[in-house]
Amino acid sequence: MLKFTPILLAVLYGLIMYRFSVWRTKSELDAKSTQLSDPTLTALTDRMAQALDIEQIKVFIYDIDPVNGLAAPDGRIFITRGFLAKYSAGQVNAAEIASVIAHELGHVALGHSRRRMIDFSGQNAVRVALGMILGRIIPGIGTYLANMIASLLAARLSRQDEYEADAYAAALLTKSGIGTAAQKSLFTKLEGLTGASGRPLAWLMSHPRTQHRIEAITKLEARWAK
Repeated sequence: MLKFTPILLAVLYGLIMYRFSVWRTKSELDAKSTQLSDPTLTALTDRMAQALDIEQIKVFIYDIDPVNGLAAPDGRIFITRGFLAKYSAGQVNAAEIASVIAHELGHVALGHSRRRMIDFSGQNAVRVALGMILGRIIPGIGTYLANMIASLLAARLSRQDEYEADAYAAALLTKSGIGTAAQKSLFTKLEGLTGASGRPLAWLMSHPRTQHRIEAITKLEARWAK
């Protein structure tokens, strides 16, 4: 029984972390968000809603400075105040913001947003279990190895999610008449908008490389044109 203790503790830890993370995320978003009211952006989300045959796509502004979009576990779509500021300053256009919304809708529709919360908790549990086990086998570096293994698994899963959400967004933007040009142009701007500097090895990145994302969408366009 004792040899299974690290695994049982890790499972319990993962469950507690999942519940806590869901509560904390919802509380944070509720406290710091308001519904998007920009008429130009709303007109574009209405076109996407019509393409999806739904009444409305509600988008919320998350009042933080980093440039980002996100899909909450409860299905709500958020654009950060920092991203909206770039739009207001003319650094990104309305169609590019719409492409972010479409991408986040993809995460919701494909179940990524809820699964990511579970995965986050699971990855922490894996770190705990591996850390306990490897720490006994390889004292001193066991915890480091556990963190590295969990991070590699998480990065691979996250990159696949991004490709899938990109494909969903490309299809939705095409169907709604907005098109994929803005989606691809935004990719080329993202590093500058987010202030990213330096690049980790591709297999450690949580997002695919920009050029690979553009190439994947271009292949989809070629397939749809046949």
